[in-house]
Amino acid sequence: MQQNNDVDVVTVGESMILFQPMTDGSLRYSPLFTKSIAGAESNVAIGLTRLGKKVRWISRIGCDPFGDLIVSTLAGEGVDVSCVIRDKKAPTAIYFKEFKGYGNPMIYYYRKYSAASKFSEADIQPEWLANARHLHVTGITPALGERTADFIKKVMEQAKARGLTVSFDPNLRRKLWSEEQARRVLLSLMPLCDIFLPGLEEAKFLMGEQPVAEYGKQFLQMGPKLVVMKLGQEGSIGFYQNEAVQSPVFRMDKVVDPVGAGDAFAAGLLSVLLDEDQPLDEDVLNICLPKALKRANLLGALATQFKGDWEGLPSIREVEQYIEGQDMITR
Repeated sequence: MQQNNDVDVVTVGESMILFQPMTDGSLRYSPLFTKSIAGAESNVAIGLTRLGKKVRWISRIGCDPFGDLIVSTLAGEGVDVSCVIRDKKAPTAIYFKEFKGYGNPMIYYYRKYSAASKFSEADIQPEWLANARHLHVTGITPALGERTADFIKKVMEQAKARGLTVSFDPNLRRKLWSEEQARRVLLSLMPLCDIFLPGLEEAKFLMGEQPVAEYGKQFLQMGPKLVVMKLGQEGSIGFYQNEAVQSPVFRMDKVVDPVGAGDAFAAGLLSVLLDEDQPLDEDVLNICLPKALKRANLLGALATQFKGDWEGLPSIREVEQYIEGQDMITR
């Protein structure tokens, strides 16, 4: 386990145990499952660590074997898990993916009353943000429990007060809360972030049907310094000041599993921006944002090529070889 040394990114949120059938078909008839871990924030933490960044992941998990697996897996990936809270009364959450051979996989969550759903402002500790540059959060955590929206808002406020930059991926999960509550809470958190990372469907959910450029303009007016939108087959686009930068998609022959692609995208983007001392300076963005979007698009595309939310995420060496078109030496 790492100690609380300087870290590039702190991320806060729930990780769960993921069960996937070993063969495609209905969960009802699947006799055998593989077991792994998954969660938006831990996916980003692993992605960034593999790209050379130091990351501290904070969560509440149960004092159970599933919690043990999450901690050991993340620690084995080089993520700092020293601030994780182990709850003796609430369990680690689990979820299942169902692959039927067509369309996106179905997701079934079993996370109500989980340890992470008990997050509250009383849990926040000064060491969480100590010696850190950046905080990354998602819109999943506010949806988990009665006090989790206030909790994540306070974490964001404390990060801003301590001079950290903050990225916020709305990561809309309609199964976790009502649309009215989701829209209200997600919009209320936007003024507290410096980098906002919506997908096109999330932008429509928050603001209604509008041109992409109008989304960028309106989101910037709410407080973020940089808005990066994921556009699916159209790649991605970044807005800052009066500028817009678009980057094309990396096309893959097929999609195995799209879950986790947005988290991989966030890791790719942040890994480039945080190479800079002042990543949100206009002159810096003029130079580094095209590279950041290109890497983000690449990681998002690669994440669709394997089952599981993070296992196939590339190292920085693999990313550089892929972008440069070099052949991998395999034997």
